[in-house]
Amino acid sequence: MQLSVLVAKILAITYLSAGIAAISGKITFKKIIEDFEKSSGLTFISGFITLVIGMLLVAYHNIWVTDWIVLITIVGWIALLKGIILIAFPQFILSFKNMYKNTYIWGVLMIVLGLIFVYFGFLI
Repeated sequence: MQLSVLVAKILAITYLSAGIAAISGKITFKKIIEDFEKSSGLTFISGFITLVIGMLLVAYHNIWVTDWIVLITIVGWIALLKGIILIAFPQFILSFKNMYKNTYIWGVLMIVLGLIFVYFGFLI
């Protein structure tokens, strides 16, 4: 449970900061995708980091229960799969660039997810 709380705290801060940056206009996902298209190195490094984080979460927190901690497991598996795809099939991920048109909506979703992790990581 201590690991779950620690990871929830890390994810809370990460999602909240990215969400705030997105809704405040400091970042746009359209621009990030354009940068990925221009730089295979950036795409590879992002995929590598995402894969490592996902693998760590899957290796140390692969807990499938009917509790809030399964959210961390799901985030881990999504990160692992996204990392593999970014490295092995970067054009596949880039084909979803239209999905990231509205940075504001993604920012709100990240803030909601961040607040969920704030609740479980800091408040209980």
